[in-house]
Amino acid sequence: MQITQNAVVSIHYTLTDDSGTKLDSSDGTPLAYLHGNGNLIPGLERELEGKAAGDKLSVKIAPADAYGEYDKSLVQRVPRRALKGIGNLQVGMQLHTQSPHGVRAVTVTQIAGDMVTIDGNHPLAGKSLNFEVEIAEVRAATEEELAHGHVHGPGGHHDH
Repeated sequence: MQITQNAVVSIHYTLTDDSGTKLDSSDGTPLAYLHGNGNLIPGLERELEGKAAGDKLSVKIAPADAYGEYDKSLVQRVPRRALKGIGNLQVGMQLHTQSPHGVRAVTVTQIAGDMVTIDGNHPLAGKSLNFEVEIAEVRAATEEELAHGHVHGPGGHHDH
């Protein structure tokens, strides 16, 4: 079976940046996802389209097809008091803030005196992503998976 819209696909993958640093991997347990439903970054879904179980591929995904270009406007300096209620503030901390576009994850990137710099970019924004992928399985989705827009069971979201 080929990978097409709404196929359930299980992949083994290793993700590296351009310097060869390993950023993520499936670590022996394949990642299962519902193809064509935005569960993976767009560039990787496009590369996997039409492939089948057993196929292996090495792909480089540009930032625009991954987590987007780095947007300087998403970096803000705020007074520490604006983050009251968050104890033990540290660089690298992930926080969730309310923005005009809903809840947004931000990372604390600098603390200088009473000013805190927060970055709303995805940690991988502006980076090219290099994937080594092996397709482990391709199967038809169940009605429930189609209704929910994601995979259930091993490697998916709901393990009941």
